[in-house]
Amino acid sequence: MKNMKNPFSKKNNCTQCKAKFSNHEDLVVHVRHEHHKTIVKCQNCGREFIHEKDRLHHARKEHEEELRKRSNRNSYPEEYDTQKRVDKFRSRFSDKL
Repeated sequence: MKNMKNPFSKKNNCTQCKAKFSNHEDLVVHVRHEHHKTIVKCQNCGREFIHEKDRLHHARKEHEEELRKRSNRNSYPEEYDTQKRVDKFRSRFSDKL
């Protein structure tokens, strides 16, 4: 017997009432219309979420490669080389009094 996915899992339950939904999109529509909650959107793909924490989890999981490309650390690797920064700072000082 195959493990069948429960279409009414806890992931798609409304936290404000007893409503249960078979998919995430139906839950978002319900919360928007019944509870008048603000919905947050993913800036990359437009998927909607009820909670900001869910959007952040989605972005990290689904758009990790894009986020890595936009990382400031990768754009300016010389600024993150600690030894070079220390040497540059120390070069301004002398041991002579």
